[in-house]
Amino acid sequence: MTTQPLDTPIAAPRSPRKKSRYSFGRAGLWLFVGLACFLSLVPFYLMFVWSSLPSSQIFAVPPHLWFGDALVENFQKMMTATDNFALRQFWNSLYIAGLSTVTTLFFCSLAGFAFAMYDFKGKQYLFGFILLTMLIPPLVMDIPSFLVMNNFLHWIGTPRTLWVPGMANAFGIFLMRQYIVSALPKSLIEAARLDGATEFGIFMKVVVPLIRPILATLGIVTFVGSWNNFKGALIMRLSEDSTMTLPLSLRKITGGATNVNADWGATLMMVVLTVIPLLIIFLFASRQVISGLTSGAVKD
Repeated sequence: MTTQPLDTPIAAPRSPRKKSRYSFGRAGLWLFVGLACFLSLVPFYLMFVWSSLPSSQIFAVPPHLWFGDALVENFQKMMTATDNFALRQFWNSLYIAGLSTVTTLFFCSLAGFAFAMYDFKGKQYLFGFILLTMLIPPLVMDIPSFLVMNNFLHWIGTPRTLWVPGMANAFGIFLMRQYIVSALPKSLIEAARLDGATEFGIFMKVVVPLIRPILATLGIVTFVGSWNNFKGALIMRLSEDSTMTLPLSLRKITGGATNVNADWGATLMMVVLTVIPLLIIFLFASRQVISGLTSGAVKD
């Protein structure tokens, strides 16, 4: 039988006051998070509810908190207000945002891989120049972009004016380069070369599977930015019903800036049509997005 030495310090019992203070702080944190989630979700819930109500009941006091039976009616009003081009405009937005996302991910990841894993003359100066372009305010580039599209390429009024210029943007290249440098060891690339893999094969089979979190993050940012690109579509004159995107169409059916004679049932129906793809994409990619945003936050 062993005895504890007399000079061994004895751990002091935990103070009930400290425990209660910790529990109170934890409960307050959960209350704050729950309240923030509630305030974030209420507008989405009301948007879906009010899109199913007649226009006369949308601004009723007290407000309606449950679904109505005017969903089909509001959908028909939306189609009428857009001259039956609402679904075509939905496809236009999906086409532009999808192409913009796919091309941005491909070219930015290629450029980021090159800057991270290759050594070539002028590499630091070229990368520095790319970073400097991030300091230029986007509004400054609106007029030059319009002149190039109108006078040289003659693309004004076509969807390619919205997705071609951003295929290899500075933010995407910088983000990919930083992630690849921190996540991929050069020894892995060298091992693939010794196994006889081509450079493009290394990129597709080794690099891409390992950078999926940051691809999802950049994809979400790119898709949302392109999907909501009202100013770009307005400047590039996608004003025809057959080429219009949902943000422009939504402005049209609300009567422009004055909201004169707006049918709010049809308007909320189009808002729902606009929001649904964003919700679906975020739900499917949320785990990868969170992983990409927190990568590097914890050091092994």
